[in-house]
Amino acid sequence: MQLVDTPIAPAHQRQVSASLRFIDFGRAVFGTVELELNCACAGHVLRLHLGEKLAANGRLDRAPGATVRYREIPLKLKAGRHRYRLVIPADARNTGARAIKMSPAIGEVLPFRYCEIEALIGGIELLDVRQRFVHAPFDDTAAAFECSDPVLNEVWELCRHTIKATTFCGLYVDGDRERIPYEGDAYINQLSHYCLDASYGMAQQTIDYLIEHPTWPSDWHLHMTLIAWYDFLYSGDQGRMRAHYAMLKLKTLHSLAGRDGLISAANSPAKDVLMEQLGMDGFFNEGLQDMVDWPRHDFTQNGLLGEADAYVFSPVNTAINALHHRSLILMARIAGHLGEVQDQQFFESRARQVAASINQQLFDTKRGIYVDGNATEHASLHANFYPLLAGIVPVARQAGVLDFVKSRAMACSVYGVQHLLDALYKCGASDHALSLMTSKSDRSWWHMIHRVGSTMTLEAWDARYKPNLDWNHAWGAAPSNIIIRRLMGVRPAAPGFRQAIIQPQLGGLEWARAKVPTAHGSIEIEVIHAASGKPVIECTLPDGVERV
Repeated sequence: MQLVDTPIAPAHQRQVSASLRFIDFGRAVFGTVELELNCACAGHVLRLHLGEKLAANGRLDRAPGATVRYREIPLKLKAGRHRYRLVIPADARNTGARAIKMSPAIGEVLPFRYCEIEALIGGIELLDVRQRFVHAPFDDTAAAFECSDPVLNEVWELCRHTIKATTFCGLYVDGDRERIPYEGDAYINQLSHYCLDASYGMAQQTIDYLIEHPTWPSDWHLHMTLIAWYDFLYSGDQGRMRAHYAMLKLKTLHSLAGRDGLISAANSPAKDVLMEQLGMDGFFNEGLQDMVDWPRHDFTQNGLLGEADAYVFSPVNTAINALHHRSLILMARIAGHLGEVQDQQFFESRARQVAASINQQLFDTKRGIYVDGNATEHASLHANFYPLLAGIVPVARQAGVLDFVKSRAMACSVYGVQHLLDALYKCGASDHALSLMTSKSDRSWWHMIHRVGSTMTLEAWDARYKPNLDWNHAWGAAPSNIIIRRLMGVRPAAPGFRQAIIQPQLGGLEWARAKVPTAHGSIEIEVIHAASGKPVIECTLPDGVERV
């Protein structure tokens, strides 16, 4: 994919001392710095400091910790007036064997908001400085959102900017620390990108890449069916479904099922065969494992219980099997659209069996909630919101399961909250979902903006929950698609967005308006909560889109 290199002027700058200039570009982006300087003599070396984090003294933090970015880079000057594009040295961690490499035409990039120029001595005149923002082509006018809650407006803009800024590799990657595509990250990235711009090429190229270069979590393989289906639903293009049909069937992991239809990633001959069929090359040294959420309790090493709500793993895990059910349902739809009737019937039948087995074997009738797996009585948030999301909770059980989910608040990661919020809106719990998106706790997007000071979403809620986090992870930007798809309720009902669902759930908002991109043009919607309590909806659809 051809990338764009956009110049950004400073938002603010000041002279810290006679030889030190501090520059704030307003937001972090991936790129470099371009300067125009007039130098009286050749050979003088400036020291440029680039980074994401502001220190308490209002200066660039040169020791930010975790994987928050900071670099010091020398720049040797020539005599006279010249423009310089700072060359970013490569980082061994994110330019390794599996990392996505930057195009030589663009060069290396670094995520940064702040720049300090040191050694600006007499005889050197700084004439101009620009942040060079590297990103995929992106229509900033394609989508918009505004509502009566200023916190949610801030959250929207944080997430919208993140999705644009993290396109710097031409594929969806997991942030700057690794620059590796992962299926779970790509799912959130794809949905969010499609809600912000009717541009499908990057997601489709990422699908192709991930089919050839799978990662290790069983959860991630299950996501590939979701990714392929939503690509078809938004773009109308059958190409990826058809080209990767055989692999998508494997990625439902149905071959790991026992007689009851439930899958297990426990070691077995079937698992070994499947790993080979999936093309897992051992790069991650993990095999095929259930993840549920990240980080797990054994990763943080700081006394916290990870981000999976202390999930107790069993040979058969409820969260994974509920996600498996979702994968089967969508695989059946894919098969149907491609005319594979026998496969469609198989996946529909298997999905019914999985739903029945989860409800028979993994539900605690005394407590009225799902347990984590077949070898534990522990019940986590994830073991309960995934069945709600999959739509397999019987009506008589839904209220109790939903009450439990609400009681666990945000006991999941910035990745897990994508599925939590989807499940809440699917069950009509819009007030609770809105309260999570507008929370000011340390597990919130407001916290990222105002206490942490980031302008892109973090890899985790805070460094205390993941000590090596980075500040540029698109998997933390779920509200950019949840706001459009769920709160405003604008979703495709037919491939290529030929038909649209319009089902807003504003919760406690007084009003909200949005512009939603489709391949046919934008859908514009405004919703006002009238005094009667019934929302007033005004909606304009482009030619080629029918409301259902």
